[in-house]
Amino acid sequence: MPLVIHTIPAFQDNYLWLFHQAGQRAAFVVDPGDAQPVLNCLKEHDLELAGILITHHHPDHTGGIKALVASNDVPVYGPDSANIPQISHRLYEGDCINLADTQFSVLEIPGHTLDHIAFTASPEGETPLVFCGDTLFAAGCGRLFEGSAEQMYQSLQKLSALPDTTRIYCAHEYTLSNLAFATVVEPSNQALQHKLAADEKKRQQGLPTVPTTLAIERETNPFLRCHLAALALAASQHSARELSNPIEVLREIRLWKDTF
Repeated sequence: MPLVIHTIPAFQDNYLWLFHQAGQRAAFVVDPGDAQPVLNCLKEHDLELAGILITHHHPDHTGGIKALVASNDVPVYGPDSANIPQISHRLYEGDCINLADTQFSVLEIPGHTLDHIAFTASPEGETPLVFCGDTLFAAGCGRLFEGSAEQMYQSLQKLSALPDTTRIYCAHEYTLSNLAFATVVEPSNQALQHKLAADEKKRQQGLPTVPTTLAIERETNPFLRCHLAALALAASQHSARELSNPIEVLREIRLWKDTF
């Protein structure tokens, strides 16, 4: 049976993801920053919470854990982080867990925070997917709040090594602002122009722009393109010094985006 994934909007621009096997009531939620939208979704679809997955410690990803576990005695899977005391199952690079008849593998992807992890899966006969929190966004990446540009670059390389068809389930609706920046960095990229037009239509219709796919991100996401000459040129022009190392390019583009 296919894996069913529900999109739960929360706060101003967060997405919480609730998944379960078709025909089964046991459901798992990713990064529940707010408990009430999760409870509403469970009730609407006649599901029972069976577990919680956490990618990192920021409150908009963890704020609902306490209320959810108070009414549901379920495991909480997440990184080995002192900032998330509710974690019952601490996970590390290469660990595997079986949830909703699906095997998920864990990637450690620091940069946005030091404790950040992702959950990736390749269900048999289905499109591969990854829940990547705030590390990789559609046309963007997370701010470097705790980690370094080198850590973020290596984390994005791990995600970029996943299959082209991988669906990217990130945690925020940042796509239009990310694309606006990306088109300034790489104005001649036609794929960017097409994606911007398509995603503007989605938002006008009230639709989410995610999940995206890794193939699309490789064509349109500047933070996955730091090895290319066009990105090095843009970063060099912005910093007024020659940059060629992709880590230095990423650092400069991330700093540029921070003040865009």
